[in-house]
Amino acid sequence: MRAEVFDLAVVGGGINGAGIAADAAGRGLKVVLLEKGDLAGGTSSASSKLIHGGLRYLEHMEFRLVREALAEREVLLARAPHLIRPLRFVIPHAPGMRSRLMLRLGLFLYDHLAPRKVIPGSGPVDLLRDPMGRSLRAEFRSGFSYYDCWVDDARLVISVALDAAQRGATILTRAPVTRIAERGDVWEVTASPQGAASIQIAARVLVNAAGPWCAHVGRLTGAVADVPALRLVRGSHIVVPRIAGADDAYLLQNRDGRVVFAMPFEERFTLIGTTESAVASPAEAGSVSRLEEAYLIEAASRFFSRPIDPREIVWRFAGIRPLVEDGALSASAVSREYRLDFVHRDNAPALLTVIGGKITTFRRLAEAALARLQPLFPGMGPAWTAGPSLPGGDVGEAGVGAYVQDLARRRPGFADKTLRRIATLYGTRADLLLGDASGEADLGEAMGAGLTEREVLFLRDHEWAGAAEDVLWRRTKAGLHMADEERTRAEMAISRLLSER
Repeated sequence: MRAEVFDLAVVGGGINGAGIAADAAGRGLKVVLLEKGDLAGGTSSASSKLIHGGLRYLEHMEFRLVREALAEREVLLARAPHLIRPLRFVIPHAPGMRSRLMLRLGLFLYDHLAPRKVIPGSGPVDLLRDPMGRSLRAEFRSGFSYYDCWVDDARLVISVALDAAQRGATILTRAPVTRIAERGDVWEVTASPQGAASIQIAARVLVNAAGPWCAHVGRLTGAVADVPALRLVRGSHIVVPRIAGADDAYLLQNRDGRVVFAMPFEERFTLIGTTESAVASPAEAGSVSRLEEAYLIEAASRFFSRPIDPREIVWRFAGIRPLVEDGALSASAVSREYRLDFVHRDNAPALLTVIGGKITTFRRLAEAALARLQPLFPGMGPAWTAGPSLPGGDVGEAGVGAYVQDLARRRPGFADKTLRRIATLYGTRADLLLGDASGEADLGEAMGAGLTEREVLFLRDHEWAGAAEDVLWRRTKAGLHMADEERTRAEMAISRLLSER
């Protein structure tokens, strides 16, 4: 790759890096994306799984951010209906917390700050009659409901990276950047792919979209720009068996003024999150602390008629949010706005550093990034990402359910459950995965939770999967549905298949 000169070298394979790579490639720029591990291997697969406006951000007067995020719900829902779906939330009114008047006002703004076409609005809820009240303690008699969207966050990143690749971008995973140097008017970026010799890449612009590792990449560039000041905040989540009757989501007000979500997850589970704990290093993302676990359990148990038992927890995960350091006293008050730091000197390569942001606004962030780069590439195409479907998202106006019915009609040899699972993960790319298979037996070895040999090979060959974890916990959630022994066997089988190239 030394002989090639890219327009953009994007460092970081999370949602922001993938979004910028796709947008730039679609405008005709020559793009390479470098990720030190797996796509969505950090924060972008450890979110609260929401495409949302950020109802609580209204308390901090972040009206512009909320308006932009609310509008993006509709855009992203149209682009990836197989990965994103509207989700109803119930807010039980809790005496001593936010007043009914305050909640009504907040939800009125939430309904009207941006146009809505598909996503319903808010309204009052009688919890003595609404089925969602059955899961709650008897003292919670009324509340409000509103809608946001659920998203398979890791698969969204994969879909955006696929979009970038289909438009000509080069995607390199497990290729940590080890050196960055200026060579005249280009950057010389050295990466060390796993199990291969180092490679050097030349690019006119370096985009630092490394998220929590943004400061590390910034230091590699030398004294070109100040190392960005980040507020690293860990968000932790726990997953428990589905709380009986909790088939929609809840927004639960906690005593400290924060809110905790309890949401249906993967058919049989409830996801509870999130915390906001300041941390000093991205390395602290790996585990949920006992204090955070206790915080989530206590917050949920205040509302549900059956308290959460710590022994019920089947999965814990945490991610580090790289927020703009704005001097706020608490992590909850730190803005979720993004910032783009652009450095361009005469006869030198340019550097664009991406700080902050949230998964909901990744597309708008990418548009803003390309707008900053427009003077360097006057011939690049216009903004385009508001329209076309993401790979797999072209299921038609009738939606995913109708596509599954059509798939079942065309492929009668497969169980409905199999086709529904595959279509939910891959959308119309289900046909590419199934290929010439005419029945379940053609999918090869069954590894548990619906995962098969053919799917693993598809993820290896078409979606950059390089380790069992990539398959079991990011591209699918099959690992969550397996017993320990079954999961161990699956990990061994997947590792074997991934190594057979």
